Amino acid sequence: MFQKLGQKFRYFMYGRYGSDKLGQFLLVVGVVLCLLSSFSKLYFLGLLAYVPLIYAIFRMYSRNIAKRQRENQKFLQVIHRFRDRDHSYFACPRCRQKVRVPKGKGQIIIRCPSCGERFSKKT
Repeated sequence: MFQKLGQKFRYFMYGRYGSDKLGQFLLVVGVVLCLLSSFSKLYFLGLLAYVPLIYAIFRMYSRNIAKRQRENQKFLQVIHRFRDRDHSYFACPRCRQKVRVPKGKGQIIIRCPSCGERFSKKT
């Protein structure tokens, strides 16, 4: 009986996006908001907790895989910026190219690799 149920679920999920890092993050945020609302008198957090939970479930069952992958990729880029403790990121003033430089070097002159513009920043 359970094998048949598992087979039907696998067939249902075929062609759907499933779980990824953004979906997991949304689920954790939803659960944390639920717990905060239950332990405090801020009842609107309980309603607010449904937003990330519903969006995470929507993303898991979505068939638009390319769009979900782009969303996840943008999320991972944002998270990487906060986790990268060895580098700073600056935008070139001329071409807006993102340039990665090492942190903790003080005042440095950065040369943009795409347009050659030189600009000074503190890391």
